[in-house]
Amino acid sequence: MHRILVMGVSAGAGKSTFARTLGEKLNYPVTYLDRLFFEPGWKEVAEEVFEQRQVEATSGSNWIIEGNYSRTVSVREKRADTIVYLELPLYLCLYRVLKRRIRYHRQTRPELGKECPEKLDWEFFKYIVTTYRRRKLEMQGRMRRYADEGKRVFHLQSRRQIRDFLRNLNKHT
Repeated sequence: MHRILVMGVSAGAGKSTFARTLGEKLNYPVTYLDRLFFEPGWKEVAEEVFEQRQVEATSGSNWIIEGNYSRTVSVREKRADTIVYLELPLYLCLYRVLKRRIRYHRQTRPELGKECPEKLDWEFFKYIVTTYRRRKLEMQGRMRRYADEGKRVFHLQSRRQIRDFLRNLNKHT
Protein backbone atom coordinates (compact mmCIF):
# COMPACT_ATOMS: atom_id res chain seq x y z
CA MET A 1 0.00 0.00 0.00
CA HIS A 2 2.15 2.82 -1.36
CA ARG A 3 0.17 4.65 -4.04
CA ILE A 4 -3.38 5.12 -2.81
CA LEU A 5 -6.52 6.55 -4.38
CA VAL A 6 -9.25 7.61 -1.97
CA MET A 7 -12.54 7.74 -3.83
CA GLY A 8 -16.14 8.01 -2.76
CA VAL A 9 -19.68 7.60 -3.92
CA SER A 10 -20.52 11.27 -3.35
CA ALA A 11 -19.55 14.60 -1.92
CA GLY A 12 -19.81 14.20 1.84
CA ALA A 13 -18.62 10.59 1.88
CA GLY A 14 -15.62 11.59 3.98
CA LYS A 15 -12.87 11.33 1.36
CA SER A 16 -10.90 14.38 2.50
CA THR A 17 -11.00 13.59 6.19
CA PHE A 18 -10.12 9.96 5.54
CA ALA A 19 -7.24 10.86 3.21
CA ARG A 20 -5.83 13.40 5.67
CA THR A 21 -5.97 10.88 8.54
CA LEU A 22 -4.47 8.12 6.42
CA GLY A 23 -1.68 10.44 5.27
CA GLU A 24 -0.84 11.32 8.86
CA LYS A 25 -0.76 7.68 9.91
CA LEU A 26 1.37 6.53 6.95
CA ASN A 27 3.40 9.73 6.68
CA TYR A 28 2.50 9.98 2.97
CA PRO A 29 1.84 13.20 1.10
CA VAL A 30 -1.84 13.79 0.37
CA THR A 31 -3.03 15.52 -2.79
CA TYR A 32 -6.58 16.81 -3.01
CA LEU A 33 -7.89 16.90 -6.58
CA ASP A 34 -10.07 19.92 -5.84
CA ARG A 35 -6.91 21.85 -4.98
CA LEU A 36 -5.37 20.89 -8.33
CA PHE A 37 -8.53 21.74 -10.28
CA PHE A 38 -9.62 25.07 -8.79
CA GLU A 39 -7.70 28.32 -8.87
CA PRO A 40 -8.69 31.24 -6.59
CA GLY A 41 -12.31 32.23 -6.94
CA TRP A 42 -13.40 28.75 -8.05
CA LYS A 43 -11.81 29.19 -11.49
CA GLU A 44 -11.36 25.82 -13.20
CA VAL A 45 -7.98 25.07 -14.78
CA ALA A 46 -7.65 23.72 -18.30
CA GLU A 47 -7.91 19.94 -18.56
CA GLU A 48 -4.28 19.65 -19.76
CA VAL A 49 -3.07 21.58 -16.70
CA PHE A 50 -5.20 19.43 -14.40
CA GLU A 51 -3.84 16.23 -15.96
CA GLN A 52 -0.23 17.46 -15.73
CA ARG A 53 -0.70 18.30 -12.06
CA GLN A 54 -1.94 14.76 -11.49
CA VAL A 55 1.04 13.28 -13.35
CA GLU A 56 3.32 15.24 -11.03
CA ALA A 57 1.35 14.17 -7.94
CA THR A 58 1.70 10.50 -8.91
CA SER A 59 5.40 10.59 -9.70
CA GLY A 60 6.59 9.62 -6.22
CA SER A 61 6.78 6.19 -4.65
CA ASN A 62 4.35 6.89 -1.77
CA TRP A 63 1.28 9.09 -2.10
CA ILE A 64 -2.42 9.47 -1.45
CA ILE A 65 -4.72 11.21 -3.91
CA GLU A 66 -8.22 12.14 -2.79
CA GLY A 67 -11.13 12.72 -5.13
CA ASN A 68 -13.04 11.21 -8.01
CA TYR A 69 -12.90 13.38 -11.16
CA SER A 70 -13.85 10.44 -13.35
CA ARG A 71 -12.90 12.08 -16.63
CA THR A 72 -9.22 12.09 -15.65
CA VAL A 73 -9.09 8.97 -13.48
CA SER A 74 -6.94 7.17 -16.06
CA VAL A 75 -4.09 9.59 -15.27
CA ARG A 76 -3.81 8.33 -11.70
CA GLU A 77 -5.31 4.84 -11.68
CA LYS A 78 -2.49 3.31 -13.70
CA ARG A 79 0.07 4.12 -10.97
CA ALA A 80 -2.15 3.33 -7.99
CA ASP A 81 -1.69 0.03 -6.18
CA THR A 82 -4.48 0.56 -3.63
CA ILE A 83 -7.94 2.06 -3.81
CA VAL A 84 -10.03 2.94 -0.78
CA TYR A 85 -13.63 3.48 -1.78
CA LEU A 86 -16.01 5.13 0.69
CA GLU A 87 -19.65 4.31 0.05
CA LEU A 88 -21.71 5.84 2.81
CA PRO A 89 -25.51 6.24 2.68
CA LEU A 90 -26.98 9.18 0.80
CA TYR A 91 -28.56 10.70 3.91
CA LEU A 92 -25.19 10.82 5.65
CA CYS A 93 -23.47 12.36 2.62
CA LEU A 94 -26.14 15.06 2.42
CA TYR A 95 -25.91 15.76 6.14
CA ARG A 96 -22.13 16.15 5.90
CA VAL A 97 -22.36 18.47 2.89
CA LEU A 98 -24.80 20.71 4.78
CA LYS A 99 -22.69 20.57 7.94
CA ARG A 100 -19.56 21.46 5.96
CA ARG A 101 -21.35 24.44 4.40
CA ILE A 102 -22.27 25.77 7.83
CA ARG A 103 -18.89 25.04 9.42
CA TYR A 104 -16.88 26.71 6.66
CA HIS A 105 -19.23 29.63 5.95
CA ARG A 106 -17.18 32.30 4.14
CA GLN A 107 -14.04 30.21 4.66
CA THR A 108 -12.00 27.94 2.45
CA ARG A 109 -11.68 24.31 3.51
CA PRO A 110 -8.08 23.11 3.95
CA GLU A 111 -8.32 20.71 1.00
CA LEU A 112 -9.37 23.43 -1.45
CA GLY A 113 -7.23 25.96 -3.24
CA LYS A 114 -6.88 29.52 -2.00
CA GLU A 115 -9.85 31.85 -2.09
CA CYS A 116 -12.48 29.18 -2.71
CA PRO A 117 -14.95 29.84 0.10
CA GLU A 118 -17.33 27.02 0.88
CA LYS A 119 -20.53 27.13 -1.12
CA LEU A 120 -23.58 25.00 -1.64
CA ASP A 121 -26.17 25.75 -4.24
CA TRP A 122 -29.38 24.00 -5.20
CA GLU A 123 -27.85 22.57 -8.41
CA PHE A 124 -25.06 20.83 -6.51
CA PHE A 125 -27.44 19.49 -3.88
CA LYS A 126 -29.79 18.22 -6.60
CA TYR A 127 -26.85 16.64 -8.43
CA ILE A 128 -25.88 14.66 -5.33
CA VAL A 129 -29.43 13.38 -4.85
CA THR A 130 -30.27 12.58 -8.46
CA THR A 131 -27.00 10.88 -9.41
CA TYR A 132 -26.18 8.99 -6.20
CA ARG A 133 -27.58 5.62 -7.30
CA ARG A 134 -26.01 5.75 -10.78
CA ARG A 135 -22.63 6.81 -9.39
CA LYS A 136 -22.81 4.05 -6.78
CA LEU A 137 -23.32 1.40 -9.46
CA GLU A 138 -20.59 2.87 -11.68
CA MET A 139 -18.11 3.03 -8.80
CA GLN A 140 -18.87 -0.54 -7.74
CA GLY A 141 -18.12 -1.66 -11.31
CA ARG A 142 -14.89 0.33 -11.29
CA MET A 143 -13.86 -1.25 -7.98
CA ARG A 144 -14.45 -4.74 -9.44
CA ARG A 145 -12.27 -3.82 -12.42
CA TYR A 146 -9.52 -2.57 -10.11
CA ALA A 147 -9.65 -5.82 -8.13
CA ASP A 148 -9.52 -7.83 -11.38
CA GLU A 149 -6.41 -5.83 -12.35
CA GLY A 150 -4.72 -6.92 -9.12
CA LYS A 151 -5.08 -3.69 -7.19
CA ARG A 152 -5.97 -3.82 -3.51
CA VAL A 153 -9.48 -2.47 -3.06
CA PHE A 154 -11.01 -1.58 0.28
CA HIS A 155 -14.76 -0.95 0.07
CA LEU A 156 -15.79 0.81 3.27
CA GLN A 157 -19.52 1.32 3.77
CA SER A 158 -19.94 2.64 7.30
CA ARG A 159 -18.31 4.91 9.83
CA ARG A 160 -17.43 1.81 11.85
CA GLN A 161 -15.65 0.17 8.89
CA ILE A 162 -13.71 3.39 8.33
CA ARG A 163 -12.69 3.61 12.00
CA ASP A 164 -11.69 -0.07 12.06
CA PHE A 165 -9.66 0.27 8.86
CA LEU A 166 -7.69 3.21 10.26
CA ARG A 167 -7.32 1.57 13.67
CA ASN A 168 -5.98 -1.66 12.13
CA LEU A 169 -3.93 -0.02 9.41
CA ASN A 170 -0.84 -2.12 10.17
CA LYS A 171 -2.74 -5.20 8.98
CA HIS A 172 -3.23 -3.61 5.55
CA THR A 173 0.28 -2.32 4.90
